[in-house]
Amino acid sequence: MPSTQEILSFRRKIYGYYKKNKRSFPWRDTHDPYNILVSEIMLQQTQVERVNGKYQEFIAAFPDFSSLARARLNAVLRVWSGLGYNRRAISLVKLAKTVVAEQDGSLPKDVDKLVALPGIGKATAGSLAAFAFNLPSVFAETNIRRVFIHFFFKDSKDVHDRDVLRLVEATLDKTNPREWYYALMDYGAMLKRGMPNPNRRSAHYKKQPPFEDSDRKIRGEILRVLLAGKPLSAIKIAGTLQERPERVGRILEQLQSEGFVNEGGRGYYVP
Repeated sequence: MPSTQEILSFRRKIYGYYKKNKRSFPWRDTHDPYNILVSEIMLQQTQVERVNGKYQEFIAAFPDFSSLARARLNAVLRVWSGLGYNRRAISLVKLAKTVVAEQDGSLPKDVDKLVALPGIGKATAGSLAAFAFNLPSVFAETNIRRVFIHFFFKDSKDVHDRDVLRLVEATLDKTNPREWYYALMDYGAMLKRGMPNPNRRSAHYKKQPPFEDSDRKIRGEILRVLLAGKPLSAIKIAGTLQERPERVGRILEQLQSEGFVNEGGRGYYVP
């Protein structure tokens, strides 16, 4: 573990960079738990530039938990379109319904209660505790992980998150965790622009599989076609996308089992 002096030196370096290079995002200008939740779910596996273009549109359409809980899935997915990983949109709607029904419409502060909500893992629960409530939670996401590997694991490979999290906890600025984590993220974003990326030395690093011709791409295209018009049969969807009917049929079955689409007399549709 680093000494007290090493921790103070580390904080000065991170805060020094942040003071001069702080990034500005609309979700950093609010302490509203709902708004911060929306941004955190959007930022999962999605570049910040894409989220920056969608966040305010989504908040304008669904300004609070109750409006999102009442919304039809097809309305939510229309606004979500362009962010990808549409499962997050379903989880967000389920989460809103749970918060309205079981939490009196307010996001809980307790990390264990946050983890129990749909679509919330430990890292997201920790980030919500810090950003929405300024609580000294311990978590690591991709930018934070990059910072700690860069500073404390210079000659190491296969760095495990448990070792990173020990350092996150040891160096945490408990007086203002919200601002400290923002500073870490901004420093990590800067490191990403350099080469090589320190996160390649993480034991959890996985290269993103090609998007072209992937099932993930076809899933998105199927939803885009169904959101644009009337219900369609599997054959018509396959023709529109110029894809094999058996592949489209298999993906439609998956989408139906996950709650994205229903099948009626006139074909498949987004409920």
